[in-house]
Formats: sequence, C-alpha cells, structure tokens
Amino acid sequence: MSNDAASSAPPAGASALSFEESTRRLTAIVEQLEGGELPLERSLELFEEGVRLARAAKVRLDRAEQRVEELLRVDPDGKPVVRNFEG
Repeated sequence: MSNDAASSAPPAGASALSFEESTRRLTAIVEQLEGGELPLERSLELFEEGVRLARAAKVRLDRAEQRVEELLRVDPDGKPVVRNFEG
C-alpha cells in the first residue's frame, strides 16, 4: 500500500460504511472469530471482510492525518499556510 493516502482508495465495498460503522463491524467480527464456534469457511469470510474494513479504516485515518497536518502548517514567519484541500 502506498504511503500517499490521498491517492489511495478504500477497498471496494468497505467504503460504503462510515469509519464508526466500520469499527463497530470490526469489533463484531473479532468477537465472532474469538468465539471459535464458526466453521472454517465462515471464519475465512469474516477474516477477509475484517481485512477489507481495516484497510479502508487506515486509508480514512491517513487522509484525516493529512488534513490535520495541512491545517496546522505554518510558513517560516509563523503565519498559517492556507490553500484549498483536495479530499
């Protein structure tokens, strides 16, 4: 995965959920997997879904971090640097 979060896109399907919904779903997946009662095939499906959600969440966090860095940027004179942000 590229370090340039602005050019990264969340994995297909995972971007439909908000960050908060994704983390709730990830929590539910972890609880199900930790239960150890699932058949192997279902466990693999949940694991794959979890990986997609985690990757999408990382992209969102990277983008948010980039936006914060842009907002906090100052020039050599200590004045805020203002420019349009392309999200």
